[in-house]
Formats: sequence, structure tokens, C-alpha cells
Amino acid sequence: MLQKLRENRSLQGLLLITPTLLVMIGLLIIPLTMTVITSFGVRDPDGNVIYTFSLENYWRLLGFGEEGGWNDIYLNILLRSLWLAVQTTAIVILMAYPLAYFIARAAPNRRTFYLFLVLVPLWTNFVIRIYAWVMILRTQGVLNSSLGWVAGLLNVPFTPLEMYPSQGAVLIGMVYEFLPFMILPIFTSLEKIDPSLFEAAADLGANSVRTFFRVTLPLSMPGVVAGTILTFVPVIGTFVVSDILGGRQVILVGNLVQRQFLDARNPPFGSAASVILLLLTLALTVYYTRRFGLGEEIVAG
Repeated sequence: MLQKLRENRSLQGLLLITPTLLVMIGLLIIPLTMTVITSFGVRDPDGNVIYTFSLENYWRLLGFGEEGGWNDIYLNILLRSLWLAVQTTAIVILMAYPLAYFIARAAPNRRTFYLFLVLVPLWTNFVIRIYAWVMILRTQGVLNSSLGWVAGLLNVPFTPLEMYPSQGAVLIGMVYEFLPFMILPIFTSLEKIDPSLFEAAADLGANSVRTFFRVTLPLSMPGVVAGTILTFVPVIGTFVVSDILGGRQVILVGNLVQRQFLDARNPPFGSAASVILLLLTLALTVYYTRRFGLGEEIVAG
């Protein structure tokens, strides 16, 4: 038996991947399948699931009310989540790329320290970091107190900023939370660029700006795309940030799913929202990677 195992490479590979396959089947495939099945069910008066085949939950999410009328409340939640995820991802790219570029071009003995500073916030609990922004952004918080102090020194009137709770506060929290997940992939791509390419560009007469757009940016795009996926996917489905910084007033798809399962006791509708979120995220991710032709690079990287 052992001799046969040594000679059979296919069997060796199967044994190696079996633990991972079991975990994926038990913790991913089966729950996802149950979610899809439940999404076509209906809820009885007691909150239990009646397993049948009904598109009622999907029609409600797309704006068709229970009485056949138009009700776009859930469609607006989907669009708000999508728009907030796009805003967050765009801002994070604009902030992360210069910082990653700076770290990648720093002296080797300083890069570790800079990366350490980037990762330090991740050592603190996610919820604690969000509550820290509450202390900063609320009416009597650190930001307004600092601005009021400066206004007092300049002897000018000051009206406290009403930033919490609001959708703007949620956006700030999202950007803060997911910024490291964009910095690290971009840094990795920039660090891998062969310095001889910059020398070749200079020999061919390209200035620093042209070198950046013709050499650095194209070669670092796999990191940008990987960072975009690592940011966009969790942002569009998160609910903790919007619950805390939005004061439960900014409802996203993640909040909708959470409340349908825990508060409204309507698992079929929450499952349908989860499936719509999954399909929307998958479609946008596939389009984005194919649009830039970077799917193979991401897998290889």
C-alpha cells in the first residue's frame, strides 16, 4: 500500500488536498447551497422557513412590492452599498498608491519599519478602531474640539461639524479600515519591478513622469487589481462600520441581511439578499479582472 502511494502522484495530490476540500465543503459549499435553497422559500407567521420555490424575495429586492406595486427601498439599499463600495475603493487607491510607492522606493532598512507602521492598526480590534472614529467625529469629539480651539486662536466664529452619524462618517471609517489591504498588494507589485527597466527608460529619453505612466503603473496594476478586490468585496458586504458610524441610519446590504436573520426573523428574504450580493460581487469582480486582463497575474502572484 505504501509502495503504491509513493508511486501514484495523483493519489498523493488527492490526500494532500483532502483536508482543505473537507473544510471547504463543510464550511462553504454546504452553507452556500442551503442559503440558495432558503432564498427560494417563504416565511411562515412563526418565522420558520417553508421550503418551496418562490421568486417573491427576489422580486421584493428588485423593487416589486408584495401587492404588486413599486417599492424601491431595497433596490436603493443595493445601489447605496454599491456606490459606497466604489467610493471607498477609489479613495483607497488614490491614498494607498503614493504611500506604497514611497515605501517601495525607500531604503531597504527602512521598508520594514514603514510596513510595521501600516500594519500596527490591524493589531487592534476592528470594533475598537471604529469606536475610536466615533470619538473623533462626533459633535463634541476630537475633531470639532481641535477646530474650535484653532478658531478661538484666530478669533473667528466656528460652527461644529455634524459628521456623526452620517454616510460620510461611514465612508471615512471604510477608507481607514481597508487602506492597509490596498497598500500591501501595491507595494508587493512595485517592489518586484526590476530597477533596470527604469534605467532603460532613462536611456531611451523618458523623463520621470513618462517612466511612471509607461513602466511603473502598468507593471504595478496586478497589485492595484488585487487590492481592489480585497477592498471592494468586504466593503460592499460589511455591516459593522455602517451600524456604528451611521448610527443604524445608513443601511447597507450587509445590515439588511443581518437584520432579516436576527431581527425580522425572515431567513428566506435575508438569504435572497445574500445571494444577490454574492452574484453582484462576483459579476463585478470578473468584469474588473477581465477588463484589465489581469486574472492570470493575480492567480500567479
